[in-house]
Amino acid sequence: MTNQTIFANARLIVHSEVLTGSVVVRDGLIVDIGTGAAVPQGAIDLQGDYLAPGLVELHTDNLERHLSPRPKVDWPYRAAIMAHDRELAGTGITTVFDAIRVGSIVSGTNSRYGKYARQMADEILAMRDAGLLRISHHIHLRAEICSETLVDELAEFTPTDRIGIVSMMDHTPGQRQFADVSKFETYVRGKYNFGDEEFCDYVEFLYGLQAQFGSYHEAATVAAAARLGAALASHDDTTAAQVAASYAHGVTLAEFPTTVEAADACHAQGIFTMMGAPNLIRGGSHSGNVAAADLARLDRLDILSSDYVPSGLLMAAVQLGELWDDLPRGIATVTSQPASAVGLTDRGSLTLGQRADVIRFGIHEGTPVLQETWSAGTRVF
Repeated sequence: MTNQTIFANARLIVHSEVLTGSVVVRDGLIVDIGTGAAVPQGAIDLQGDYLAPGLVELHTDNLERHLSPRPKVDWPYRAAIMAHDRELAGTGITTVFDAIRVGSIVSGTNSRYGKYARQMADEILAMRDAGLLRISHHIHLRAEICSETLVDELAEFTPTDRIGIVSMMDHTPGQRQFADVSKFETYVRGKYNFGDEEFCDYVEFLYGLQAQFGSYHEAATVAAAARLGAALASHDDTTAAQVAASYAHGVTLAEFPTTVEAADACHAQGIFTMMGAPNLIRGGSHSGNVAAADLARLDRLDILSSDYVPSGLLMAAVQLGELWDDLPRGIATVTSQPASAVGLTDRGSLTLGQRADVIRFGIHEGTPVLQETWSAGTRVF
């Protein structure tokens, strides 16, 4: 039997325009788009609400928040994945690249990050294959350059895992995201309750790891992305020289560049620039780096990520639409642009033949109010 849904009397966000019309979904695909406010028999009357493509999230730390809801508290993987999945559906995200850390610190008193990537990926893939997840999940491996076990952990993944993104992360204090070491100190001491001596010892330990493994782990990450057929992303590029190195490695996506200099260099090289929705909503970076709004005004912002607040993704896209006076362009930063950056050609726009990943929302006093989320033609919120 054919499974059909008609959305009518909607403000459709179609490519570069907003028009009043209807969308017909059949067997999980968009099969017709019409104009006008008519509501055919059996159609869902959206009463003038917006109908947009489902949101595409490339980098979120939200799953880790569910894995560890309190310091030193570990939650069962499947329960955490399901809670994460349902939370994202409730924010309009229909495609997510779950960021999973690879590379652990396991030695002595510095063992802060245990190994979990392979087991977590297995759980996500098994739940996806069993139809237990409401939205479309993909794997994003966050390769921690400043770690001890990165090479061995990367080797556990093969092309059959269909890894979507591999990103190179170096959180060594004094550079990139934490160029201001005082910001790193505030973050780490707040997270681990370090005393003065303990914090200094930890910083020296990280410097040692970077000196010992930095170049080796970077090369291994680049090779792993090529072996896995994944998009390669850089993280927290700060200088034009770092961007040049990223480009030479084959990076196509820059996550959260920290300066205008780096964003300019990414733009010149054709590298997608992604910034955090919380940065835009809060009016600046919590680490003291460049503001997302400043990059948007300079035409140096291509993609938004919810980062650590899933509900911020749609809100920030609407805010970008206001900043640019172009709502479709703002929505594109969370739909067609991220889909394009990772080679997903079957979603990200209201187009004939695309997956019927769609969201319904209104805007109340500048804040989007999500009403419904549909994933491949099935209502999931």
